[in-house]
Amino acid sequence: MAMKFDSRESLGRSDRWVIKIGSALLTNDGEGLDRVAIAGWVDQISALVRSGIEVVLVSSGSVAEGMKRLGLDARPKNMHQLQAAAAVGQMGLVQVYEENFKRHALHTAQILLTHDDLSDRQRYLNARSTLKELIRLGVVPVVNENDTVVTDEIKFGDNDTLGALVANLVEADLLVILTDQQGLFTADPRSNPDATLISETLASNESLDEMASGGAGVLGRGGMATKVRAARLAARSGAHTIVASGRLEDVLLKVSSGNQVGTWFQPDAQTLDARKQWLAGHLRAKGELVLDAGAVRALTEQNRSLLAVGVRQVSGVFNRGEVVVCRDESGHVVAHGLVNYDVDEVIKILGKPSEKFEAVLGYLAEEELIHRDNLVLM
Repeated sequence: MAMKFDSRESLGRSDRWVIKIGSALLTNDGEGLDRVAIAGWVDQISALVRSGIEVVLVSSGSVAEGMKRLGLDARPKNMHQLQAAAAVGQMGLVQVYEENFKRHALHTAQILLTHDDLSDRQRYLNARSTLKELIRLGVVPVVNENDTVVTDEIKFGDNDTLGALVANLVEADLLVILTDQQGLFTADPRSNPDATLISETLASNESLDEMASGGAGVLGRGGMATKVRAARLAARSGAHTIVASGRLEDVLLKVSSGNQVGTWFQPDAQTLDARKQWLAGHLRAKGELVLDAGAVRALTEQNRSLLAVGVRQVSGVFNRGEVVVCRDESGHVVAHGLVNYDVDEVIKILGKPSEKFEAVLGYLAEEELIHRDNLVLM
């Protein structure tokens, strides 16, 4: 269940962690890979592994390191330049991790993912099986987005999101996001001297969005807002999240000892099963359905399936069995689900009761447009 850790001390003794380290930390704000800092984090991770904690590392830094090696002063905007920088930088990133973990007699494995790898059910299951086997073998997987081949359509957007999806994937107890800030403040501490650090909060707390507003650094694609969203995504599988400063001495060991560092985001919703975690993790669906108020109530209040009679609009190109987003008439996302009909068929049965499907389509595949077992509320 989600809330099984009721104190920092118990959370610090949890079994499986996903640790994400951002570009600004790894490259000391763009000066190239900070080998001293990386060695320190590896020392801490190795100590966690020796204590019995299973660790998956999600590491940014390939683009930033590639920029340094190629002499680029600004993050490339051209996709091919960005991919070239990632390809060059990934070599250096992997070498540094390999060398440092080798000092502790630990093997590492490189895992490069795109959103397509996690949106396709079979590839998702393959990735999960591989990661769990590596963990069983005592290997530390090093995960990064596959920037060399990724496009706007299939990228995660930031490694905070990737870290959360990996936490769902391996059923981690804790997601630790190391950043260049101490945690989440009540306001931007760079511009507001009265801002105070939030020690702990529920991930679902809607007031966090305003507190987290603000841009990312020149190297990163995220910011505190992406870390709040990552905490919410991780919470879907019951994972807790701590956002803390990677520059704090022995920060990971302090977390494992239960010290009050960073911001602790606690899940408060019931844990989703693995299939619904996969559905919730879809960042880009094939299409969208706009629901009327009655259909929204049926889904959110009555745990009902989605019927075509409650759908007002359809967009996108999708086939039976693909993921679509369900929105209310104000545009808010209500749910993700696996649709039972192709888009051309949905257009024909839009707003119609199920008993008229056969007359319109010539057959009846399913009475529901999306069955409740294939639907997850967002």
